[in-house]
Amino acid sequence: MTEVALIDAGGANLGSVRYALERLGVQVRLVRDAQGLEGVSRVILPGVGAAPHGMARLHAQGLVQPLRELQVPLLGICLGMQLLFDGSEEGHVECLGLLPGVVRHLRPATGIRVPHMGWNRLLPLRESALLAGVPARASAYFVHSYAAPLGEDTVAACDHGGLFAAVVQRGRHSGAQFHPERSADTGARILRNFIENEPT
Repeated sequence: MTEVALIDAGGANLGSVRYALERLGVQVRLVRDAQGLEGVSRVILPGVGAAPHGMARLHAQGLVQPLRELQVPLLGICLGMQLLFDGSEEGHVECLGLLPGVVRHLRPATGIRVPHMGWNRLLPLRESALLAGVPARASAYFVHSYAAPLGEDTVAACDHGGLFAAVVQRGRHSGAQFHPERSADTGARILRNFIENEPT
């Protein structure tokens, strides 16, 4: 059975992500320090809330450098994805620096509410094992006020007053801005793809 490390970064989605993984037959190891990362085949960094708080917790747990040096695939979810980037406008905080770019606040506009909450479509931009078997323009569930801009690592975009990165991947580092644990079949397939497929 695959064992996946699930980082306890203080996010409210920790329990629902764990349950979603267990439904897929995955053995979950809850991790609160660097020692907990030893011997796992995959690592997931979930998160809900503010980037400064998320990074402060990772620093307090001694997980920042171990995550930067991780040699197995890593998936960030929601805030966890944002923390993979160089930094965030939210609190002007330095993040993990595993993906280039700065996470920025979504811009409200006529008919566009921030935070972005609810179902929205994924717009595939390039091939990735993460999206294997996911239909084009499949929907996923989002809750966020900040997002990463499009870049060469963007696998799929989403449009909410403008395009932003919804799925990203650079080598073994990947992320989903939405909540796969709340995104029905689409989310379950992406989690399964992360667990079963080697990064492309």
